[in-house]
Amino acid sequence: MKDLKRTAYHSLLAWKQCPGRKTLEVSGARQAGKTYLVNKFASEQYAQKIYINLLELSGEIFLEIYQELRKEMKEGKRFLNPVKELLLRYEPEFTDAEDTVVIIDEIQESAEIYNRIREFTRGLESDFILTGSYLGRILQKEFRYSSGDTASLEIQTLSFEEFLDALGKKELFEQLDILGGGPGEAYAQTASCYEIYRQTGGYPAVVLKVLSGASVKECQQELLGIVRLFTNESRRYFEDILDYEAYGSLFCSIARILVKEKKGFEEDSFSEELQRIVAKDYSSNLGKAVVNRAMDWLHSSGIIGFAGKITNCSILDFKAKARCYFMDMGLAFLFLKQAGCEDSDIDGILSENFVYLNLKQRSGYLKELAFETPAFATWGKGELDFYTKSLSTGKTYAIEVKAGKNSAKTAAEVLEKGKADYLLAVKGHTYGGVAGKVYTIPVFGISKFSF
Repeated sequence: MKDLKRTAYHSLLAWKQCPGRKTLEVSGARQAGKTYLVNKFASEQYAQKIYINLLELSGEIFLEIYQELRKEMKEGKRFLNPVKELLLRYEPEFTDAEDTVVIIDEIQESAEIYNRIREFTRGLESDFILTGSYLGRILQKEFRYSSGDTASLEIQTLSFEEFLDALGKKELFEQLDILGGGPGEAYAQTASCYEIYRQTGGYPAVVLKVLSGASVKECQQELLGIVRLFTNESRRYFEDILDYEAYGSLFCSIARILVKEKKGFEEDSFSEELQRIVAKDYSSNLGKAVVNRAMDWLHSSGIIGFAGKITNCSILDFKAKARCYFMDMGLAFLFLKQAGCEDSDIDGILSENFVYLNLKQRSGYLKELAFETPAFATWGKGELDFYTKSLSTGKTYAIEVKAGKNSAKTAAEVLEKGKADYLLAVKGHTYGGVAGKVYTIPVFGISKFSF
């Protein structure tokens, strides 16, 4: 099987090189390759790797040893370092040193182990990496928040650049001039790859299908299998409160909202609108609290991401969870199609979703942009698709994705009034260009733009 190169590997290296590093919590979508990448990193960068999966036999044995040790300590036996004793009983060859790493996968399966993070971090020289689904911690009160004792890294499906690298097109992409350098082989091939990526996305199993020569339809069948697996795994969290079919309908309902509503929602969050759609079309018994829990699960599982809202381009007036996007382009295309959306609407939403994913990536571990999440902005009765601020230069950018009826006018007014330092116009069919403070780039070149 081809080894897919991931940029998150560099973030793992950055964490390892940080003095006094904390335990690392790795989150992200199911089937996004978290376990594979973490194990690859550990095998290549450490002299000793200990891997424990709490959903497998290794985890069962580890938890049994933990309970035995806990029983001995409650009966009065004392150990200089209980965590070290635990690891030695599990792996007699364990060496507590800086070049040793302990990986605990599926950490959501044990609140007791998760709550020992502080002892892992402060009591040993070895590094610790935790991975798993975090909604288990949200829903179970036994989990305590490990404030100050962890660093976080989110791993999502392959980005477009990673997709190009897998296809052997990375060097060609690096030659691409996004600011008016004209057509050419780099532009044509990148545009062709983008058309595939926007329909198939970046789940590793799907990308491997693309590399094998599979059709878009075959790739989407693979993606449907991933969705079914995720939905089945989710049922144990919602079996007492959420109808299975109604839960599955959330995906298409989210797609409908992306097309239906472009100005945020007047109430607390878009979950109210989502609840209305699902209740109307699928289950009248579905309440707001249920939808909120389901949305938290989808977000925690890396299926959707939230965007904030900035009113009148005032960065102090920031409202979280005002809109959501899919965290994989293949998922976005799949559910927009299943929801019966028009092709013109799908084209616009996919472009916007693509830009959102790039901005989200720049707001992650090696943070480039301000705000907790990517955000759109209002200006009077108009709206900007996104509004952001560079942390390195302090400059603000109004971002317009594939101009609609009044977005160009709104963006121009925001720039004229000094509410943004620059306007970034992201379009589906353009060779790019610069005109004063206005930058125009092709949508598939967003990752090459420097804010």
